[in-house]
Amino acid sequence: MNPLVVITGGTKGIGRALIERFLAGSFDVITCARNENDLLSLKSDMKTQFPDSEVYFKKADLSLRNELNSFIDFVKNKQRAVDVLINNTGVFIPGQIHNEAEGTLEKTMETNLYSAYHLTRGIVGKMMEVKKGHIFTICSTASITAYPNGGSYCISKFALYGMTKVLREEMKPHGIKVTAVLPGATLTDSWQGTDLPAERFIDPKDVAETIWGAYLLSPRAVLEEILIRPQLGDLD
Repeated sequence: MNPLVVITGGTKGIGRALIERFLAGSFDVITCARNENDLLSLKSDMKTQFPDSEVYFKKADLSLRNELNSFIDFVKNKQRAVDVLINNTGVFIPGQIHNEAEGTLEKTMETNLYSAYHLTRGIVGKMMEVKKGHIFTICSTASITAYPNGGSYCISKFALYGMTKVLREEMKPHGIKVTAVLPGATLTDSWQGTDLPAERFIDPKDVAETIWGAYLLSPRAVLEEILIRPQLGDLD
């Protein structure tokens, strides 16, 4: 039986690149997204490319607690050990603390932080039982560098980075690796419509390949943090 990875937000950008990379590594995948048609298209595409692996999916908006709980149940009902969890779901709403729309902080925290917190809590128990597993959380360079139009996004990513650091300390005795991934500007839908050339951004496949490399390390070592920036540096 193939090992199993859970990757949230798997239909686009970094999530999709991660699914392709882990399927290429002979994993089965469980994923989720808010759009069912995107999920159906993803499953069809991946089945064509990787016929020896399975893609299981559930339509879910992980910012909503009831849908998050349903996704956790979906994973548990497979009755399989989760070898890797990648918390990738996220939202970026540009704005400033003093003028962003009411509710922006709540929505951003629910999507970027609470989803990872509750999903990790729902899955990590089984990892602890078998003393094996790897949890990756997609943070951001916004987790360590504030910028003026970051507002609630920066707040949520700082918190997510802190959560990952705490989890790393908690999981040391249980043989579970924890890695914070901090990508800079990556060419995903968040940058749709930009006039900047593709070469100015990180390719999502580079993020996926780096995470795959971190997973392949022996049990004796862990990459606690992966910081990736565009070669020409951060975007202003």
